[in-house]
Amino acid sequence: MKLHHYIRQLRRQLGFKQADMKMRIGMNQQQYQRIEAGENANLESIQRIAEGLNAELVLVPKDKLSFVRELIDNNIAISSNTMAKDYDIWSNLFDNKDQP
Repeated sequence: MKLHHYIRQLRRQLGFKQADMKMRIGMNQQQYQRIEAGENANLESIQRIAEGLNAELVLVPKDKLSFVRELIDNNIAISSNTMAKDYDIWSNLFDNKDQP
């Protein structure tokens, strides 16, 4: 699913109309409609939309994506205190094998 589909889906789930986004993010309805229709948007606009939809933009490494989707789809709550290293999707993400 493309980003603009997720944006529309989340807006609808939250019960907002496109016109509501003007008050939430300060973007006029026509500009917002174009983004939901799939026109290109800059990162700042996407960040404003995410904030207005109570969401965060996150980059997930491809090899960790299935685990993240499972967490989201199953609404799994794992606290940082109880997360086992096996389930830590961020472990070894930035390991530099060139360092001693």
